[in-house]
Amino acid sequence: MKQKTALDILKLGHNVFLTGPAGSGKTYLLNQYIEYLKKNNIGVAVTASTGIAATHMNGQTIHSWSGMGIADSISEEEISKMRKRRYYSERIRNTKVLIIDEVSMLHPHQLDMVNAICKGFKDPFSPFGGLQVILCGDFFQLPPVAKYGQSSFAMESSAWEEMELKICYLDEQHRQEDGSMLKILNDIRSCSCDQDTIDLIHTRKNKAIKNVITPTKLFTHNANVDFINDLELKKISEEIKTFVMKDGGNEHLIATVKKGCLAPEKLGLKKGAVVMFVKNNFERGYVNGTLGKIIGFDDSDMPIVKTHSGKTIVATPEKWAIEEDEKSLAFVTQIPLRLAWAITVHKSQGMTLDAVPNLLNTAWATLPFRESGLWME
Repeated sequence: MKQKTALDILKLGHNVFLTGPAGSGKTYLLNQYIEYLKKNNIGVAVTASTGIAATHMNGQTIHSWSGMGIADSISEEEISKMRKRRYYSERIRNTKVLIIDEVSMLHPHQLDMVNAICKGFKDPFSPFGGLQVILCGDFFQLPPVAKYGQSSFAMESSAWEEMELKICYLDEQHRQEDGSMLKILNDIRSCSCDQDTIDLIHTRKNKAIKNVITPTKLFTHNANVDFINDLELKKISEEIKTFVMKDGGNEHLIATVKKGCLAPEKLGLKKGAVVMFVKNNFERGYVNGTLGKIIGFDDSDMPIVKTHSGKTIVATPEKWAIEEDEKSLAFVTQIPLRLAWAITVHKSQGMTLDAVPNLLNTAWATLPFRESGLWME
């Protein structure tokens, strides 16, 4: 389905599951629809299943917006208490459209809880109280962390079936023009690699990347990432310069922004450090995942980055915020960089990385829907 067709369906007010592979324009389409809603004074809540995804959309987590927090269940009594709180009452009742991004990382019981909360504030006989609900994500990507035996996917919830969702599958590619690379990505995504794809992957085995930028290693655990980044930074004998995050607004929401912001609260940089931009700024020439190396600092001590493509950028503070009705409820500002010798797999979701060495001997995969998966020998 093309973006225009999907946008027309959204404008008709249907509940929609917007999906498609990476680079198909899901986030771009959401932003188009959000702009349309705001121009027409239609109350929209922009949320996501994770803090990282929420900051990409200038929204907040669905846990924070709905008031469910980290609870595993919610009772009628608890919803009744929430109705007495003006903060939740005004926010939910003024919302007409609810957007939840990265729905693949939302537990089914959490989607059912949001459904119950919305019904408690609005129409108790309609799915999500009568809100138009837009779920966006790709179930071929990372699932939520679930205990053994638990349902893993939001589509297994009662709320999912109740909504009678229209499926909008975007199949045009807007991010990747290399046809062979696109085929590899889609084959791996669908666990359907043919011999041509396997042969092409083998041509990259033990190949050095012809560039001065060190490619980012992906790990499954934070401990490995921190160890590698700290070790590599200590190897550099240059003076360290430290940048501390600033914040403002509601304290609880500030904590939410910080949790979702990939820039660290305290960032130590040296000339020669490998770094990654962690925010999109197309005008300045970088996106979330752009790799580079610190080549110095300007007169204001701002880091100067030479990117993988050879572009030189002075990295200045960026703002991450939770906004509602075009008002900032909480924000943080920080240099949009992090050390990038290594990063976790979960943090990499949604990024466009310039170069990655795939260490398949440490790879792992869940088994989606009990049968299919990645098997390695």
